[in-house]
Amino acid sequence: MVTTYSTFQAPSGAPFGLIRLTWVNDELKALEFSTPSLMDDMGAPTPAMVQAQLWLDAYFRADQSPALPRVRAQGSAFQHKVWAELRRIPWGTCITYAELAQRVGSAPRAVGGALRANPLPILIPCHRVIAAAGLGGYAGSSEQGQARKRWLLEHEAALPSQQPVGLEIRGVALSFRALCSLPEES
Repeated sequence: MVTTYSTFQAPSGAPFGLIRLTWVNDELKALEFSTPSLMDDMGAPTPAMVQAQLWLDAYFRADQSPALPRVRAQGSAFQHKVWAELRRIPWGTCITYAELAQRVGSAPRAVGGALRANPLPILIPCHRVIAAAGLGGYAGSSEQGQARKRWLLEHEAALPSQQPVGLEIRGVALSFRALCSLPEES
């Protein structure tokens, strides 16, 4: 088993700089928003690394993304079921944790746990899942994670710039649902 790393420079203005990609035997295993270590074995670029670079370039240009590179996301059968459903959410669209839970026959908290364990954010678009009354979590719900989620949704035009989110006021929640093309709850 050979582990190598590659990096991707996010566009200017994004709330993340370098994106670290971890490869095992030429399959993408993880995408992290962190600075690569000087100890990382960057290795020579492989065709899979080039394909991932092209995919990320296209994503950040808001172009039609080419085929995803081969991925090997480690997780439970349930996590893989949730991640497969995430990949069916189209660009620029949001769904709620409850809707995703219904799609996979589970509960919203369990779905949230699977999203939290997603080793390939952006490629497996967990940022497209929101709370019923606000943005919801992302990357552990830190302030930086929230900024990343907001930026990704704005980039996809799923959320207008500077739209207030996370308020518990019912009217605000309804307007947020409309912004993300969600049906009204009955």
